[in-house]
Amino acid sequence: MFKIGLTGGIGVGKSSASIFFNKLNIPVYNSDNRAKWLMNHDFTLKDKLISEFGSASYSDGKVNRSYLSNLVFKDSDKLKLINSIVHPYVKSDFEEWILKINAPYVVKEAAILIESGAYKQVDYVLLIQSSLENRLKRVSERDGVNNDDILKRINNQMPEDDKQKLADFVILNDSNLEALELKVNAFHKQILNSL
Repeated sequence: MFKIGLTGGIGVGKSSASIFFNKLNIPVYNSDNRAKWLMNHDFTLKDKLISEFGSASYSDGKVNRSYLSNLVFKDSDKLKLINSIVHPYVKSDFEEWILKINAPYVVKEAAILIESGAYKQVDYVLLIQSSLENRLKRVSERDGVNNDDILKRINNQMPEDDKQKLADFVILNDSNLEALELKVNAFHKQILNSL
């Protein structure tokens, strides 16, 4: 199975690009959503997270996302720690998921595809980029958070220039959704022609 890794920083339009791949009948594995699911349903993973981050990591048996987010997005070491705990579970889950898929290729959407080493699991890395101004606007509208909090998250992520060095393809998303969809469609045709 041919695999595309879709990545980019917060607010660049990864989720929108994934929707457009889905419209093309290309299966998309959303690493963030699966990580959240695994954190709620895999008891071994739950135990590891509670052991490292305390019982406040879970509330009523469900992952306490606001607690963990506040903890890890302010401390890059804790962010690396949680990623090192959760990533192996996501990696295994992705490998199992792929076995059930029948498509010309799949997309693995992951904000930390490169940082986690998951880019080694895919054939090509597609990086979505956008201006800081657009990213701040999108995340502020989507999450209702202020620019200072968004900038903290951005600064905790790998710099875009470093990601670009490992990317095979880059899509600049500084226009509207229609323009992004056209770029995803063009990329899709390019991949199909190369298979």
